[in-house]
Amino acid sequence: MTNPALSYDHGGSAIPLIGETIGVHFDRTVARWGNSVGLISPQQSVRWTWSDLGAKVDAFAAGLLSLGLKPGDRVGIWSPNNAEWVVTQFATAKAGLILVNINPAYRLSELEYALNKVGCKALVTATAFKTSDYIGMVNTLAPELARSRPGHLDSAKLSHLKTVIQIGASAPGTIPFDAVYTMGGETERAHLAELATTLQFDHPINIQFTSGTTGLPKGATLTHHNILNNGFFIGEIMHYTQKDKVCLPVPLYHCFGMVIGCMACLTHGSAIVLPGEGFDPLVALQTVHNERCTSLYGVPTMFIAELDHPEFKSFDLSSLRTGMMAGAPCPIEVMRRCIRDMNLTELTIGYGMTETSPVSTQTLIGDTIDKQTSTVGRVHPHVEVKIIDAEGRIVPRNTAGEFCTRGYSVMLGYWDDEDRTAQAIDRNGWMHTGDLATMDDDGYCNIVGRIKDMVIRGGENIYPREIEEYLYRHPAIQDVQVFGVPDQRFGEELCAWIKLRAGQGATPDEIKAFCKDQIAHYKVPRYIKFVDEFPMTVTGKMQKFIMREVMTQELGLTAAKTA
Repeated sequence: MTNPALSYDHGGSAIPLIGETIGVHFDRTVARWGNSVGLISPQQSVRWTWSDLGAKVDAFAAGLLSLGLKPGDRVGIWSPNNAEWVVTQFATAKAGLILVNINPAYRLSELEYALNKVGCKALVTATAFKTSDYIGMVNTLAPELARSRPGHLDSAKLSHLKTVIQIGASAPGTIPFDAVYTMGGETERAHLAELATTLQFDHPINIQFTSGTTGLPKGATLTHHNILNNGFFIGEIMHYTQKDKVCLPVPLYHCFGMVIGCMACLTHGSAIVLPGEGFDPLVALQTVHNERCTSLYGVPTMFIAELDHPEFKSFDLSSLRTGMMAGAPCPIEVMRRCIRDMNLTELTIGYGMTETSPVSTQTLIGDTIDKQTSTVGRVHPHVEVKIIDAEGRIVPRNTAGEFCTRGYSVMLGYWDDEDRTAQAIDRNGWMHTGDLATMDDDGYCNIVGRIKDMVIRGGENIYPREIEEYLYRHPAIQDVQVFGVPDQRFGEELCAWIKLRAGQGATPDEIKAFCKDQIAHYKVPRYIKFVDEFPMTVTGKMQKFIMREVMTQELGLTAAKTA
């Protein structure tokens, strides 16, 4: 009897992995494509060649070393998209510093946790953006900053933080970003050159926070090797060259922006194009039109906003050919509209997670329209994928199971958290994603659900437990359960069922006000229902699927058809 084909695949490739640090490879890019455009930020009047960007990066890296930062030290960056973000990304890599991505939507408690969890010695921060007063929040947590000598902060709450570098302004106690360019001298330049020969590609270079189902955010720790190679093979699959201009309306703090975006451009000499600090569909369309961009990135909600914009037809998008849609389930009809109406005939879908640098599978240019629109593609080069059942056995093709991946792209682990690292990466090196997937006879994968309770709202991964733990701080709340419900615009929205303490009262608006400015806006539940009890199993386990069904029916919600 012939055994059925199993859901396992390996991305065999004749193209070798890059065995270099990001800094060494960055220098190669500058030497090879120095005269090509490297970074465009229209709102900042920035149009730098790779040589221009290289000079900025070297100067800033030397400046960081002059501040007493040493290889392995953590440097946080808390800012929306701008040229300074890109400079910081490459400069920290050259200096052997570990860049810590802090979500621009974070508020006080989240910022405090992130800085202290990984022991950031320096923080590069924007001044303000929309409703976020970054400097104001830093001063709230560290009131000592305003009266401290720049670079010598001594804070009770942020005990590791010594230096605050401010983009665009100079509040008391901070160092202006532009001033750092001039701080490094010959000694620091010589040190940079030495580091190019001593840093190793397996050294950690980046920490990205990802929410956990059992508590506070985890710091996924990535190496040069992780993100340099992932960016390279993404660029290979999308056929990037130095002639491409890649429009990035996605956030740089996320793997989507800094790896799928910046690293793919670095490895191919393509131009990084930042249409704005945050996503604006009109600005993104204008930027593609004005800069003749060849590639466009986004989560499905971004593409929907662009396609549905009243001025959509007034823009010439004929320069586009490729791009990436990822971060959330991709509606089939949206993919078809992008191909038909935006000239994105070579648009790809990627699947992965922060812990895997991030892409594990990707559709290919030349795939059939069916594969292109209804799967997340095949396994990436030099990566293994298997789909397993609850006992850890590989399931037959076309059978749902947990998606697991192994290879160069798997993170080192969660920073200072051996237990949760061991839960995610087994002793054979497989990263367990918690996602339910299938693999067809051609090796194409499809994500069919999530084992965990993760909610994906407009491309943002949200884990209910973190929000529940915050809401438990409210004096009137006895118990709370947070879960996702369908939403036409964002894919999912958050809902909270709350049981109040005896004799206590609260309104939905009061609960939302309790969350405001303390947790990111997208984590604040849109729907709040006060209940006397929760549906549970006989063993006391909460049945969130029942809560979801009840709310979906009560609110008359429907979800868009997805691949």
